[in-house]
Amino acid sequence: MKVQINPERCQGHGRCYDLAPGLFGDDDEGYGTVVGDGTVPPDKEQDARRAALNCPEHAIELVLEEA
Repeated sequence: MKVQINPERCQGHGRCYDLAPGLFGDDDEGYGTVVGDGTVPPDKEQDARRAALNCPEHAIELVLEEA
């Protein structure tokens, strides 16, 4: 699984990096950013889902990788 943030939707509420700080950070203006290449370790998948569900603008996209 990978996470992505749609910058056109993000309004900078910061819930993503509050709920999943290992997966998301913020830029100089407080908008959410993805840490690294967005790969979510198996033990952090629940955090990624929680962040996506709590984003008011639905700016977080979960991308399931094919095996």
